Amino acid sequence: MSSEGERRFHMVDVSSLTSVHHRAPRRAMLRTDDGVRIEAVYEPSAASVTETAVTGTAVTESAVAGTAATGRAGADRAGAGTAVVVAHGFTGAADRPAVRRAARAFAERGAAVVTFSFRGHGGSGGRSTVGDREVLDLSAAVRWARELGHARVATVGFSMGGSVVLRHAALERGTEGRVDAVAAVSAPARWYYRGTAPMRRLHWVVTRPAGRLVGRYGLRTRIDARAWDPVPLSPVDAVPLIAPVPLLIVHGDRDAYFPLDHPRTLAAAGDAELWLEPGMGHAENAADEELLARLGDWLTRR
Repeated sequence: MSSEGERRFHMVDVSSLTSVHHRAPRRAMLRTDDGVRIEAVYEPSAASVTETAVTGTAVTESAVAGTAATGRAGADRAGAGTAVVVAHGFTGAADRPAVRRAARAFAERGAAVVTFSFRGHGGSGGRSTVGDREVLDLSAAVRWARELGHARVATVGFSMGGSVVLRHAALERGTEGRVDAVAAVSAPARWYYRGTAPMRRLHWVVTRPAGRLVGRYGLRTRIDARAWDPVPLSPVDAVPLIAPVPLLIVHGDRDAYFPLDHPRTLAAAGDAELWLEPGMGHAENAADEELLARLGDWLTRR
C-alpha cells in the first residue's frame, strides 16, 4: 500500500452523463493518477433544481465533456455554488443508503453533491488500501467538481473517509486540487489502533487471508493484501498542515470504534472546530438528519 506519488492526480474518462434537470443524477467513471477507475455521482443542489424548473434552463452534457469553460458555464446555469464531496467509510459505497441520505441532506442545504466509491468498493476498480491511496480517489472527485464549474469545493469524510479528507486537505493545500472547507466525522487520529473490539475485528479482516475473503464476499469490499510501504501521513500529523482552510472534527460519544481521545487529539493538533455529539455512534450510519443538516450548513457557509 504505497503512498508514492500521492500528490499527483488527474481525472479522465467521464461518461454515462445525464441532464441535471429535475435533479437527475449525473454518473461518471473517473480515473485516478494511478489508473484506477472510480465510480462517481453528481447531484445539483435542491435550490439549483428549483431555479432550473422555474426558468426552464437545461444543462447539457458539455458541462463535463467540453472544455473547462463550457463546463463552468453549464454548471452556473444550474445555480452552481458550493459542491460537497462525500467520502464514505470502509465497506461503504456511493449507492449505500447512508451515503445517499447524507447526499440528500447536503443538497437540501444548498450544496451540489459529489459522491463516489473508493477503490475496492461498489462499482469502482482496484483494491482498498484502507486509507492510503484513497487520497487519489478523493482528488479525482474534487477535480470533477471543479470541472463542473464549482469554484468552491468542500469535503466531508466518515471514518476511513475522514482520515482521507484530512490527508487530502494537507497534501493539496495551496495547489490546484485544494479544498475550501473540510469536515472529518468519526475519524481516527492515528494508524494501527486496536483498542476496541470492532477495530480488532477490522484488523483481522484487513490483515488475514481469511479476513480478506470475508471482506470480499461478506462485506463486498476488495482489500489489497500488501502492507503500507511507506506508512502514509497520519491524520493527526495532517491536521496542522490544513490551516487556514476551515476544519471541523465531529465525533459521537458512543462511537464503538474510536473513543473520544481520537477527536480531541485531532482538534488539539491544529486550528479546528470540535463537535462531540451526545448519543451518536460511528460514521455515516449513525449520523441523523439533524446532524447532517448542521453539517450541510457548516460546509456551505464556512
